[in-house]
Amino acid sequence: MNSGGALTLPRSWLFVPGDSERKQVRALKSAADALILDLEDSVAPEHRAAARTRVATLLAAQAPGQPALWVRVSAPSGRELQADLAALPPRALPAGIVIPKVSAPAEIIALAERLALLEGARPAGAAGGLVRILALVTETPAGLLGLPQLPHALAASPHARERLCGLTWGGEDLGAALGANARRDAQGAYTYTFQYARLQCLLAAATLGVAAVDAVHVEFRDLEALGRELAEARRDGFWGKLAIHPDQVAPINAAFTPSAEEVEHARRVIAALEGGGVATLDGQMIDRPHLLQAQRTLAAAARGT
Repeated sequence: MNSGGALTLPRSWLFVPGDSERKQVRALKSAADALILDLEDSVAPEHRAAARTRVATLLAAQAPGQPALWVRVSAPSGRELQADLAALPPRALPAGIVIPKVSAPAEIIALAERLALLEGARPAGAAGGLVRILALVTETPAGLLGLPQLPHALAASPHARERLCGLTWGGEDLGAALGANARRDAQGAYTYTFQYARLQCLLAAATLGVAAVDAVHVEFRDLEALGRELAEARRDGFWGKLAIHPDQVAPINAAFTPSAEEVEHARRVIAALEGGGVATLDGQMIDRPHLLQAQRTLAAAARGT
């Protein structure tokens, strides 16, 4: 994984409307690893200014032990993004920015440049590290079509490459743009178009060496279906999942926390391969791919401690 720190990213990312104090209070008491304070889709246009003020207040009041605070800003193609960024308090910038509806790598690069300016405006003595970026990369047809070219494009911008710590995907905006009547088939599985979007996100993230974060499960009361989706996400290599309700947080955290048996096996793999090359463990030949997976397992386990 790159220096963007994909291995330290949250397991659970809980969306919270930027203008809802009631939901924010509840979310801050949840076990979510991160809250995404939303200035985009969950906030009505007439409430956008109030949401910015509220989000700035929350950022300024951050306390140890709370979930990490991220901010989802407005789409880069609109006119609200600059106002969203300008409202962030220089003394208390968020852990990261979630940028939605990405249609081109240049939008990620431009955001990285703007974040550098915000960091440069921090008052002397203000705490804070590099503000990271999590990019929603499948919400527009152009973004999805251009996703295979994203790793090459970002190679020309080391600064943006350093900030980008993860890619995530979503089907709701993409479906609306396509005019799709449904995102899932009669059995509840994603239709081909949305399977393709999910796969492209996963492949691009792996190519970049950043985390892949799975999309929200919109039927938030159906925890059984969420459980199946979580099992598939972890199986396929996702590193965490977006959430839209506090009740989804515990299942997400559990799904992306390796069991004691998995941790013990990972340690045995690492010990067996200490000298490099290949080894035999429990009657199976193991080599470098097994070592990498074992290291990933231990890193994932460390997030839950």
